[in-house]
Amino acid sequence: MIDIRGLVGLRPAPADVACVSCPPYDVIKPGSTLEATLEENADSVFHVTLGAEPQVALTRLRAEGLLVDDDTPALYVYEQTGDFGTRTGVFVAAEVSAYAEGKIIRHEKTFDAKVQGRLALRRATAHSFGPVFLLTRAKLGPLLEQAKRGEALYDFHSDFGGESDLHGLRSRVFRVPEASDLGQRLRATLGAHPLYIADGHHRYHTSLVGGQTHALAYVTGDAEILAYDRVVTGTRPIVDALSELELEPLSEFATPPKHAFALYTTQGSYLLRAERVPDDVVGRLDCAILERELYPKLGLEHDMITDPAHFDYFPESALDEMRAAVDSGAHDLAIALHPVSIDELVAVADAGLGDANVVMPEKSTFFSPKVLTGLFIYRHTLR
Repeated sequence: MIDIRGLVGLRPAPADVACVSCPPYDVIKPGSTLEATLEENADSVFHVTLGAEPQVALTRLRAEGLLVDDDTPALYVYEQTGDFGTRTGVFVAAEVSAYAEGKIIRHEKTFDAKVQGRLALRRATAHSFGPVFLLTRAKLGPLLEQAKRGEALYDFHSDFGGESDLHGLRSRVFRVPEASDLGQRLRATLGAHPLYIADGHHRYHTSLVGGQTHALAYVTGDAEILAYDRVVTGTRPIVDALSELELEPLSEFATPPKHAFALYTTQGSYLLRAERVPDDVVGRLDCAILERELYPKLGLEHDMITDPAHFDYFPESALDEMRAAVDSGAHDLAIALHPVSIDELVAVADAGLGDANVVMPEKSTFFSPKVLTGLFIYRHTLR
């Protein structure tokens, strides 16, 4: 069983929720138009999560009534609606436990060095800001629909100048007191199943190494994984690298079928099929095949994948931006992949319970839409 609790802490005043909430910190690229848009909004929680003086920003938002205290434990049902359809999940405080216990199950490797900034923010403010995105096999649908029959605490559209997958989405949030019958049934239903980290591995890892008893979490049984595509610059001339590959011409650069890759260069678009698909749960993933079969041709090594001089990453909805990056000369090659399936993610995560070295390659998945930061700011407790 996983201990699921209601949240206490801070939440936006209903009139201010649209201007306070913002995209997650890890999708706000430094120097981007999105960063500039958020920077201009003095009331955005962005100034807490990525600002130079987070405690000052948080104090101001509270002092001016943009954030209000809520000390009565509650779960928050969160509905997002856009061109993709509708997705509903729930914000909770989920018990923090070691990965080996199999309560919260990961599929990516985590690194202590990558949590230092988040850990410093939490220690400075005593609050958690961005939720861990968790998947559940529990049958949540009827309970979430019951919650949505009540009056919404928040009902608004986000405006990020078109620079985020959260732009234009309608958000509705429904408050469910923990002590209510529905709150208790949600707790019991969620706690009866292991939870799989979909997104936010380092947010959960921050909770773990920071000694928190519970982590701010968003849980859903309904999620779509987009491919995490990339543009690359190799260390070998692109013409030489491509000449060593068996390529099929494509009429357009688009998401390819499973175990194949769509490539875009200034000379045109091509399909590259995998030479071999292993049986093991990690080796058969397209990200793993790509690293084995294509990267060596380009002179790329594993330690380059986080180097912006060689790699940049985009969701599959941004194929036009990828083409533009190649056409401008910023990168040599754009690569589109087929999305990872939920079943593949769960298979890797489950295999990792027996061997901590079984994890997905970095940048394997992109969940869309993301979850807004700032709809609830959790006042966590420490062990």
